Amino acid sequence: MSVKLTASALAIAAVAATSAAARDQVQVAGSSTVLPYASIVAEAFGENTDFPTPVVESGGSSAGLKRFCQGVGTQHTDVANASRKIREKEIKACAENGVTEIIEVRIGYDGIVFASQKDGPAYTAFTQSDIFNALAPKVMVDGELVDNPHTKWSDFNADLPAEDILAFIPGTKHGTREVFEEKVVAAGCEATGAMAAMIAGGMSEDDAEDACLEVMADGRAVDIDGDYTETLASIDANANGIGVFGLAFYENNTDKLKVATMAGVAPSTETIATGEYPVSRPLFFYVKKAHIGVIPGLKEYAQFFISDELAGPDGPLAQYGLVSDPALAETQANVDAEGAMMN
Repeated sequence: MSVKLTASALAIAAVAATSAAARDQVQVAGSSTVLPYASIVAEAFGENTDFPTPVVESGGSSAGLKRFCQGVGTQHTDVANASRKIREKEIKACAENGVTEIIEVRIGYDGIVFASQKDGPAYTAFTQSDIFNALAPKVMVDGELVDNPHTKWSDFNADLPAEDILAFIPGTKHGTREVFEEKVVAAGCEATGAMAAMIAGGMSEDDAEDACLEVMADGRAVDIDGDYTETLASIDANANGIGVFGLAFYENNTDKLKVATMAGVAPSTETIATGEYPVSRPLFFYVKKAHIGVIPGLKEYAQFFISDELAGPDGPLAQYGLVSDPALAETQANVDAEGAMMN
């Protein structure tokens, strides 16, 4: 076994060595949420160092991690951007393809906001229960768990507009979808009593948790597989629609969009940093340790990205909407030490 592994390692090294000259740019792919931050960093990295500007592509967290895990060698990407943590099954897929050492880099935090046409209906205040009642297949009505009868927002909350329910939500390949499900839909399921009713009706807790994440497939919830510009276009074309966006994207489109509070809290860098705003998440990128020393500038790019000058509270990423990580110094030290995740 050790001979086979050694031969494999030598083969990887040989591939890397022979093709290194053909690629001297760091290659990055993944989350559309992390994309604008990575693009800012890549441009600054090219301008302020002796290394070429990294190539940064989007495609979504899951797609980026899938590419990242396809193997070691310069024909494979060096960095995967993600708006969620890498999953165990992805770590396993990486390992099966020889990607055994992965450096996790948390760059900061972002909030998920619910926004609508600036001059459209008065969608100004939501709770997690409102989103669940609008989109879930089964909801609580008069103390009973029933098929969702709601067609207008005002059907279950008189304070919301009497408009047809239409929500443009992140598609399943986006890291944002996981946050939307867990921190909004599942939270609403629990708050309304629907989860308890499912369990009382005979469901196991695990099955009830899964059922709580489901959304209607009848057109009122529309998956957006592209980036936030596609969601914005959908909102532009549907005055009664609401869309799920990252805080930074919303803040750069306030001329077109208005944002709603969630559970009474307005989204901002301040409310996300304090944890007061309930729908926030950490953002990451993952570095293929085997490519450090093979791809020129890879480690330096990672260090540059999370430097105080860029990712600190007064840096350009914060100005664009990233909420600086209070534990940034720990992340910097781990990148300096090339500390890989423990599998």
